[in-house]
Amino acid sequence: MSFREDVPGISCDGAARLVRAAVDQAVVLGIRINAAVVDRGGNTIAFLRMPGAFLHSADLAVDKAYTAASFGFPTGQWMAVIGDNARLKAGIPSRPRVVVLGGGFPVEESGVRLGGIGVSGGSEAEDEACALAALQALGFTVPS
Repeated sequence: MSFREDVPGISCDGAARLVRAAVDQAVVLGIRINAAVVDRGGNTIAFLRMPGAFLHSADLAVDKAYTAASFGFPTGQWMAVIGDNARLKAGIPSRPRVVVLGGGFPVEESGVRLGGIGVSGGSEAEDEACALAALQALGFTVPS
């Protein structure tokens, strides 16, 4: 077995800086969040929980990051993707770890998906604002 250093990814330091930047934005908004970053395989690299953040939001933050990393688009876009398709409506939200709530974004650089970031604890708009602020703070591609 060989170890490849040329595989794109998010460093531990980069992941830590992303969750810290998300928390910094939450402080500005006056909310308490959980923030997570996962790698390309959906493995958690960094996680921060603000004191007083909702307990169930911890798993949601990780799963939002996982969903965004695995599908390659923001979790808040899922309902538009599902639309009126009855099979997708029944199937996608029932899958373990797939979250259709806003707050998860792929982490991409130069068109290469490196992982995902997920934020949970505020409204969907607040979660998205925290995740987007983190991506912008570190110079990652911000989805339109």
